[in-house]
Amino acid sequence: MRKLLLATTAIALGLSSAAPAFAEFNERNIRVSNGINEDHPVGNGIKAMQACLDEKSGGKLKLTAFWGGALGGDLQATQALRSGVQEAVVTSSSPLVGIIPALGVFDLPFLFASAQEAYTVLDGDFGDMMNEKLEAAGLVNLAYWENGFRNLSNSVRPVTKWEDFEGMKVRVMQNNIFLDTFQNLGANATPMTFGEVFSALETKAIDAQENPYVTIDTSKFFEVQKYVTETNHAYTPFLFLFSKPIFDSYTPEEQAALRECAIVGRDEERKVIQDLNKKSLEKIKEAGLEVNVLSAEEQARIREKSKVVYEKHKAAIGADVVDAILAKLEEIRK
Repeated sequence: MRKLLLATTAIALGLSSAAPAFAEFNERNIRVSNGINEDHPVGNGIKAMQACLDEKSGGKLKLTAFWGGALGGDLQATQALRSGVQEAVVTSSSPLVGIIPALGVFDLPFLFASAQEAYTVLDGDFGDMMNEKLEAAGLVNLAYWENGFRNLSNSVRPVTKWEDFEGMKVRVMQNNIFLDTFQNLGANATPMTFGEVFSALETKAIDAQENPYVTIDTSKFFEVQKYVTETNHAYTPFLFLFSKPIFDSYTPEEQAALRECAIVGRDEERKVIQDLNKKSLEKIKEAGLEVNVLSAEEQARIREKSKVVYEKHKAAIGADVVDAILAKLEEIRK
């Protein structure tokens, strides 16, 4: 009888200790805006994050993703977060430079030599410093997800050194840092909307464009190009941003679960996008394009050549930010 009483008491204590964990969670529908489509690796990240939240909150915290800019563009959605009328957005850093100029640091050319180098910087002290700047603007960054490295394709010649850019007509985003980067290398940098790129390449109005492998693949640029060079000239992260006014209204347990599960989602999204990039590169090679990788020596040489771009945009980005990331990279590379 005594054993039965002890066992019953233990079960009751176990239930009472489990109950308060879920009691600290409220039923919440968290709207997450995205500019990309659901079949992008961000979709895999959202699923992994939701599975994590289900476990931690007993199914009370629900993510509802809106794809393809259904809730507006990334900048519009981010402003809605700051106003406290929308919960979350997954966005590239580039569109937000007007709100937080420091994010322009991720547009600087040839900043990161590898994805692992980027992860070390973003997931460490430098990432924390940037997160503080975001919070001051009314945004909580739960984790840095991956948009990825941009690489060059062209129809003129292989690019093995910076001199090979000379005179090449390269389409770039309407972004001053990108314009200055390619002009500094001797290219004829041509701003153009993305929708015009394929036909411009096909008609030889431009010679080259720069995008991640997945985009070169899915946009079929390999049909109108001959060469691809792994330049890794720009790495832009995705940020999983949450509205600070809304986040501050959540319980500590809810906040902790969102931060922890955003990291679970981050790791899955990064893995999927890396795998997808490898598959896209194989498809590009199978299409008959000549593919080469810039050597580490040439990467260092181009990085040195690009210092003038860093200096030109340093004040706008923030000298503290540029100096901090360069110091961190120097430490990593020792």
